[in-house]
Amino acid sequence: MPTKRTKVKRMPKRGHYDRPTIDAILDEAILCHIGFEVDGQPYVIPSLHARVGDVLYLHGSAASRMMRRLTEGVACCVTVTLVDGVVLARAVFDQSINYRSVVVLGTAVAIEDPAEKLVALEALTEQLVPGRWADAKPPTRQELKATSVLALPLDEASAKIRSGPPGNYPEDAEEWAATWTGVLPITQAVGMPVPAPDLPPGVEIPQSLVAYGQRFTR
Repeated sequence: MPTKRTKVKRMPKRGHYDRPTIDAILDEAILCHIGFEVDGQPYVIPSLHARVGDVLYLHGSAASRMMRRLTEGVACCVTVTLVDGVVLARAVFDQSINYRSVVVLGTAVAIEDPAEKLVALEALTEQLVPGRWADAKPPTRQELKATSVLALPLDEASAKIRSGPPGNYPEDAEEWAATWTGVLPITQAVGMPVPAPDLPPGVEIPQSLVAYGQRFTR
C-alpha cells in the first residue's frame, strides 16, 4: 500500500504499489540515483544497486562523502528509471516519454557483518552481469574494509509507469494532420566485449558475457 510520501499525485493512474512491479523494475535497472543532503545542500549521485528480497543494497568507498553521510542515518531517496520510448504528439506541449521508474524512501543501515557484505557485493556484481561473480576474483579482506555497504528496506517504495501512444488533441487532427505522431521505441543494446590491453592471448570470452545481451532483449 502507498504511504503519504510515496503516493503518486501527478497522474495518479500511473502509480503502482505492488511489489512484483517494483521488484521487476529494480532488478532490470543497472543504475540508480541516490539523493541525500549535506549541510542543507541536496546532492543526487549516480550509483549501483541490487535488490535481495526486501532490501535494496547500495555500496561505495568507505571514504566517500555520500556513504559517510548515509551511515549517519540521514534520510535518502533512491530512484531508478528505465526509458522505453519517446512519445511524439502533434503538439509539443503534450510530448512525453514511455518509462518505468521506482522511488524508494527511507534510511539506510550500514552492514558490518562480513558474510552479509559478501552477499550484498555478490548481488551487486550479478546485477551488472549475471554470472560475473564466479568468473572474477572475489574481494579481499582489505577491499571489504574499504567498501561501505548499506541496506535500504523497501518499506516505502512506489513505481510510476507511462506506456502507450501519445494523447493527441482531437482539435489538432485536421490542421496538423501532416505532423508525424507516434512512439519512437528506445532499447538498450550490448555490443561486442572489448578486451583489456593486458588480457593475455587465448583467453576466451566467458559465457556470462556471451549471454549478457539477452538480458536486454525485450
